Amino acid sequence: MTSVPETSPALMAMRGVSKSYGERKILDGIDLDVAAREKVAIIGPSGSGKTTILRVAIGLVKPDQGTIRIDGDYLWHETTPAGLRPAGERHARRVRRAVGIVFQQFNLFPHMTALENVREPLVHALGLSRAESDARAAELLGQVGLKDHLGKHPAQLSGGQQQRVAIARSLALRPKIMLFDEVTSALDPELVGEVLRVVRELAHASDMSMLVVTHEMAFAADIADRVLMFDHGRIVEEGPPAQVLKAPENPRTRQFLRAVLER
Repeated sequence: MTSVPETSPALMAMRGVSKSYGERKILDGIDLDVAAREKVAIIGPSGSGKTTILRVAIGLVKPDQGTIRIDGDYLWHETTPAGLRPAGERHARRVRRAVGIVFQQFNLFPHMTALENVREPLVHALGLSRAESDARAAELLGQVGLKDHLGKHPAQLSGGQQQRVAIARSLALRPKIMLFDEVTSALDPELVGEVLRVVRELAHASDMSMLVVTHEMAFAADIADRVLMFDHGRIVEEGPPAQVLKAPENPRTRQFLRAVLER
């Protein structure tokens, strides 16, 4: 079981979360807590369940079994006098507003400027006025180093700049926990550093909790309070970065790190 100390209550808590596609089990009874303000890095081989756990955490994928609580509310269940009962999509949408996600692909609207892409959730989800949403969007784009690119469309931006717009858009709704799914994997190598720098600054300066899937081990060591090693849908090792990344106890973790560091 993966848990945080009782003195640091979990902002996100998963219990017994499983997910299969046909005969293939992607997540196998995951127990995972993320504390308020905690930064957690997830490492592991392709196909180990890393992306699926993020998609489950934000409600894009419904688990076959288990429960997920976000900021005290169950994502797919409701508490009744008789106990837990399944809840529908409307309930899940409300609960998952506390969670933001940045995907590998940027998923920006190509016909909108950087400012307009960030403004959209502010107008439609929060109901802010045009002036308020423009000011907030400009502030967020400045935060990720794009204050001089507000009027540019995605095609006029580099991949790294597009990913930073996507980060600003995810920050717009002020989530309590941010999920990052290998946000540099679709970038050319020379653009990786600028995106990692933005995420690193967020990790060090923000009170948000963060759950970060990454294949960048030095980055994980720098930003994470805790590292989880996934393999075949299970957490096979977890602990502080210095322990998991420098002195792993599990043979599978040692094998994975050797393969990654020798590339």
